[in-house]
Amino acid sequence: TSFSTPKKKKRDDGMREHVTGCARSEGYYKIDKKDKLKYLNNSRAFAEEPPADTQVRTCPLLRRSEQRRLLSSFTGSCDSDLLKFNQLKFRKKKLKFCKSHIHDWGLFAMEPIAADEMVIEYVGQNIRQVIADMREKRYEDEGIGSSYMFRVDHDTIIDATKCGNFARFINHSCNPNCYAKVITVESQKKIVIYSKQHINVNEEITYDYKFPIEDVKIPCLCGSENCRGTLN
Repeated sequence: TSFSTPKKKKRDDGMREHVTGCARSEGYYKIDKKDKLKYLNNSRAFAEEPPADTQVRTCPLLRRSEQRRLLSSFTGSCDSDLLKFNQLKFRKKKLKFCKSHIHDWGLFAMEPIAADEMVIEYVGQNIRQVIADMREKRYEDEGIGSSYMFRVDHDTIIDATKCGNFARFINHSCNPNCYAKVITVESQKKIVIYSKQHINVNEEITYDYKFPIEDVKIPCLCGSENCRGTLN
């Protein structure tokens, strides 16, 4: 049985027409320079003169404006907290902790922060109220004076005492420049610190702890003009 080599045919655009219907079945072959140049010229002419109905869609400026319009509509219709939280994960704010004039350690901004921006997430272990009570007694026995527990809801508390981030160093203020907010991300509640106003470089990050009122008072050292005198 003998196999005949498929006859080469050329199209008007200079490209070879495959008789078998598949380029792979015909093996490698050399393309003449004249045919290659003819194909390239046809390709350039097609790229330079797109059809009239596609000229608007291929304009880069119009594409970018269309993307901005779609993004704005998407932002307005979806949860802005979720979008901001995703941005915070990819581009974290530049912060540092050092000695504070309010109390012990504090968190300070290393870059200007605009109003209504996510500053940092309060990270720690999610525990139940029963476990929080047990740990609080254990921490007292260990000599840990500061409390780094943040209540999320009725039975969920974030404990950042031994596994947290810089957010646990944020001090209380009766006139704070930030506030804490509970948001839901992928069915999980998280605590995020938002800026109430513009924050300058080297300005300390503060928020109101909003401790429940108790008989045993904890003195407040924020030093603001409207200081309540106690945290609780």
